[in-house]
Amino acid sequence: MAFVSRIRRQTDYNTYPSSIPIVIDNGASYFRIGWAGETEPRVVFRNIVQRPRHKATGETVTIVGDLDPAMMKYFDCTRSGPRTPFDSNVVYQFEIMEYILDFAFDRLGANGSGIDHPILITECACNPVQSRSKMAELLFETYGVPAVAFGVDAAFSYKYNQLHGICKKDGIVLCPGFTTTHAIPFVDGEPIYKGSCRTNIGGYHVTDYLKQLLSLKYPFHSSRFTWEKAEDLKLEHCYIAPDYASEIRLFQEGTKEAEEKTRYWQLPWIPPPTEVLPSEEELARKAAIREKQGQRLRDMAEAKRLSKINEMDNQLTSLHFLLKQVDQVEEDDIPTFLSDTGYASRQELESTITKVTQSLRKARGEPKNEPAESEENTDSLNNEKYPLMNVPDDILTPEQLKDKRRQMFLKTTAEGRLRARQKRNEEELEKEKRNQLEEERRRENPESYLEEMQAQYKEVLERVEQKKRLKTNGSSNGNNKSGGVGRGERLSAAQRERMRLLTTAAFDRGKGEDTFGTKDEDWQLYKLMSKDNDDDDEQPDSDEAELARLSSRLQDIDPTFVQKVEGESSQTSGEVPRVRLLTEEDYKIVIGIERFRCPEILFHPNLIGIDQVGLDEMAGTSIRRLPHDEKEIEERLTSSILMTGGCSLLPGMKERLECGIRMIRPCGSPIDVVRAMDPVLDAWRGASAFAANLNFLGNAFTKTDYYEKGKTKINLENCHFITGINYNGLSVKQLQELRGILRENTNTKLLVAKNTLVYKALEGTKWESLKPCMKGMNAWLFVQSEDIPAALKTFINFQKEKKLYDNNLGGAVFEEKLYAPQDYKVIETMPSRADVYGMMLGSLHWPALDLVNALQAPTATENETVVA
Repeated sequence: MAFVSRIRRQTDYNTYPSSIPIVIDNGASYFRIGWAGETEPRVVFRNIVQRPRHKATGETVTIVGDLDPAMMKYFDCTRSGPRTPFDSNVVYQFEIMEYILDFAFDRLGANGSGIDHPILITECACNPVQSRSKMAELLFETYGVPAVAFGVDAAFSYKYNQLHGICKKDGIVLCPGFTTTHAIPFVDGEPIYKGSCRTNIGGYHVTDYLKQLLSLKYPFHSSRFTWEKAEDLKLEHCYIAPDYASEIRLFQEGTKEAEEKTRYWQLPWIPPPTEVLPSEEELARKAAIREKQGQRLRDMAEAKRLSKINEMDNQLTSLHFLLKQVDQVEEDDIPTFLSDTGYASRQELESTITKVTQSLRKARGEPKNEPAESEENTDSLNNEKYPLMNVPDDILTPEQLKDKRRQMFLKTTAEGRLRARQKRNEEELEKEKRNQLEEERRRENPESYLEEMQAQYKEVLERVEQKKRLKTNGSSNGNNKSGGVGRGERLSAAQRERMRLLTTAAFDRGKGEDTFGTKDEDWQLYKLMSKDNDDDDEQPDSDEAELARLSSRLQDIDPTFVQKVEGESSQTSGEVPRVRLLTEEDYKIVIGIERFRCPEILFHPNLIGIDQVGLDEMAGTSIRRLPHDEKEIEERLTSSILMTGGCSLLPGMKERLECGIRMIRPCGSPIDVVRAMDPVLDAWRGASAFAANLNFLGNAFTKTDYYEKGKTKINLENCHFITGINYNGLSVKQLQELRGILRENTNTKLLVAKNTLVYKALEGTKWESLKPCMKGMNAWLFVQSEDIPAALKTFINFQKEKKLYDNNLGGAVFEEKLYAPQDYKVIETMPSRADVYGMMLGSLHWPALDLVNALQAPTATENETVVA
């Protein structure tokens, strides 16, 4: 497998004999691997895996640990974030763990597919059996290691510091790690795991809390507060306050000492460019350029206009020539003559000539025909186009009357369009005259004209904004302040009237059958509700049109003019702008109270919502869990408290921990808190020293042990009852079905194994008396709950249902006593613990069972989480 990493590969792997173990410190934060007997690990990297795609090739690559940020630009990491094999401090993602081990062995220098060296790997205190068995299965099945040994990282660190005289034989090790914190007592140099405890708080939570606080404090720089940067800030600036309350008070008062403890992180800041007003020469140059561009556009428009005039002149000449030819043709032959020209009649040809003549005069800028001439032409055209207009109705037939009414409608519509066109022409002529007058005024006195236009623009702009404010906020009250902004005040008068009519209609007709529309007054009400008399919404606003005209004019004559953006507040409104430009102070990250507030969660996890004890209370909890109450042993334990783990490097940790433990111990108790020589690497160094011992293989679990009795020993954990089943004709499908029923109804496991392997696993244990039953082919039931009769009843019911009478129970061991098949009646009728409690309560009997089950506290396990 190809890996992307900046860690160099070791080249001396083959120089080490196969008898030298490989030591692995499998921490939740960092992975360390090296050779036994050495003082430094060979390979160290973060215990994370990423599998992004290469942007160029699309190939999926494996990135283990940290990668150079300069190389990340070549990979697409949007769909593949960093993943860890840990849940809290327990390995549960063994697919990711396999990637990490592949990378670790590759960087150590391993060439073949297998590893021929024994392995010593660290784990957390009271690691679940399932996680340990999966890790052993991965190492034996995938890598073929000859032997595996497991050890607790905190215990290795304590023993290593004990060898160097840092701590004593009797003591407590406190290990605030990456995701959890452990406390393990040592008596006579041996760890007492029954007295250990754990809290789900660690360095990860400190870093994440610091990242959250800074992101909330500076939301516009949240992208800069990456997890890695927050980790660097924690290691560089965070400390443990001797007294959290007094330290908080110090920063609240803003004393000089608090100012000295404040740290600043200046982000890169580029000042915005200052806007420099253009000089008169620059304005003149821009005006000259604008004038030149305008003259060019005018020349192009003039050339286009002349080309169009020539084209229309030629068209008009050809039309007049065609009309002369039509005059020479007889009346009956005119349609045939005009069929090739595209005209249907003489009237259509004359109408086209009239339109082209008008267009030509408009293009040349000539005045239109005199009214008398226009009216005369119009009358002549109307007489030809509408011949029934002047004919009396008495002499017309019904069909001719219909044609006359249609002609009247067409004539009225045509006259209306003609009047509208004449009105538009008059407005355009008036606009052209006004523009010419303004241009003459501008040429006479440009400065005075510009000031006058700017004053008009401000006046019209203020009126438009005032109308918008009134429309948005409602009418003004007596104090010249805008009224409420309720829905009723935002509506116009016409809209409020429609709302009143709708409300009245809904109120009057809200009960009974809906009969709206059956009466004539309903139609009148409908027309009132549909009519929109809001002049502000329908009619064009003259002020807005004038504002647009003034803006366009100012843009032409004033290079410095900037049109006001819609929605932007004017200078006279006095409103504060919504967006403030970031200054240099906004790019200065102030880290004050966060320096000690974040690490404080190690002593008060409730600050981030974790209801568990702090680091100082864990020592007292661990002492109370010991099986003896001798005061002398408690004093020996508190006189040697070792701090190890990454969080113990925080300044002030030793003094704060000693002060906190002193508050929960009796007065005068000897308390001595020491820090490990190297809290980060001492766990690996202690494991390396342990693996270098000649007796190491005696403490390891070999591959032979794994294949012969490893899987059976796993099932012996917390087992209460073992029985054999005569494996005679039981199919694989029936075996799988039985295994599922037992697992679903009772906590019982079914295993098919050789008698020799089972006996090797049971040899030397309390189940050794089962040896006489190991004859023939057997399957084995491991009942891991106290409700043994329920497990036996489940098997007997399955046997009757499937008619498996040849597969009987062959013997069992319960409480180190062997039971023959004929003695099973005693076990089947044996009462459970709840039944015994119920019978002890006498008269309550069966009703007491529910009470006992509800009140009975669960048995504390070794890896139980300590809850405050």
